Amino acid sequence: MRGLFGLAAAIIIIVFVSGCMQTGEKTAAEAEVKEVEIPVGVLVDLSGPLTTYGWDIKTATTIAGEDVNKKFAEDGKPYRVKLYIEDTGADPKKALDTVMALQAKGVKLIVGPMSSGELKSVSEYSRSNKIILASPSSTAETKYIGVTAPEEKKFIFRFVPTDSFQTKGIAELTHELGVKAVVITYTGNAWGKGLEEFGREEFEKQGVEVKTSVEYPNPPPADFTPYIATLEENVNTLLKDYSRDEIAVVVFSYEEVATMLAQTKDSSVLLDVKWVGCDGTAKSSKIIEDVPEKASRIKLFSTVSETKGGEDFDKLNTTYYQQIGNSPQGYGLNSYDATWVLALSFAEVYDKEGKYNADAMAEAMPGMAEEYSMGNYGVYPVSGEVKFNEYRDRIGSRYIIYAVSDGNWNANGVWEFATNRVEWS
Repeated sequence: MRGLFGLAAAIIIIVFVSGCMQTGEKTAAEAEVKEVEIPVGVLVDLSGPLTTYGWDIKTATTIAGEDVNKKFAEDGKPYRVKLYIEDTGADPKKALDTVMALQAKGVKLIVGPMSSGELKSVSEYSRSNKIILASPSSTAETKYIGVTAPEEKKFIFRFVPTDSFQTKGIAELTHELGVKAVVITYTGNAWGKGLEEFGREEFEKQGVEVKTSVEYPNPPPADFTPYIATLEENVNTLLKDYSRDEIAVVVFSYEEVATMLAQTKDSSVLLDVKWVGCDGTAKSSKIIEDVPEKASRIKLFSTVSETKGGEDFDKLNTTYYQQIGNSPQGYGLNSYDATWVLALSFAEVYDKEGKYNADAMAEAMPGMAEEYSMGNYGVYPVSGEVKFNEYRDRIGSRYIIYAVSDGNWNANGVWEFATNRVEWS
């Protein structure tokens, strides 16, 4: 009897242990199944005219992905961001090809593209396939990206204010600099054309004469000398009525300004007047690496939407500095916040519906951005308050004014949208 009892007991123990093991295996398998990947494409320029800003966005977005995943893990959430970083070279066709390739991999959320020309190229495909785009740096007015009504831009969010804000700041800046007449040169894409149109209007409101506007092709030409000659001719004409301190060359351009300056002769009249740039030139490393003396001579006052500060910016800045050796710039800050808003919106919709829903997420993102801005998820934006207008474009507030001196970019002041005033530092 004792033998039979012992045998029975042994069988019970084996069955119990086996059951526990099976239960443990099932729990582990269930845990593995429950993990939900959030695939996020990142479209950046790492080889074209926006490389300074592209590498900034890549670095900041990578850090954002790590921080988001850490937060989800701490909160016991099953979501994990996976980034697909792609170089578009700021080329509209390549941007569209890349979005299509990412969609084939199941990627429905994208940080980017960077330029307005690229955004215009992918906007229809985004709408048709319900791919949510969160651009950290496209600033062209809506009509220049092929949008005429808010519902056409349902899946496109821009985490940067449009040029209707920036051109007001640029016009006030030129006025503050004592400029009374300008010649404009601009890249012939959606972004450049929008800046020229809105800029011309704002200059005229300030009583600043616009002598001419000189468009050059996009992608930019290798030889800028014909365009330089036209600018020189018009500046010389203005010198009949204005002093050199009252004239400026306005460049609505990307980092090709470095090539333009390199091809401008030291004796050129263009180097004797002020130059005013924009967010396409502000803090460009290529400009100060290639033409530091000429850039210092003309100053190249440039504006960029940039708001930062607070404990969460300090954390990002520390990590970024350890990796790169400098601080994140405005578009990098925007991309960091865009990654957070995309991930939090995805998680909110998935929690409710048990699946990804593009329409629900597009509707949730504006509210999520405001919740995120108030710190309701235990983290605050590093680029300031994130709030969108009816076109899902960020509402602007301030632009930092940078200029080159002694071969380096330095902050010279701030233009505040609320007051339309420049405060010099």
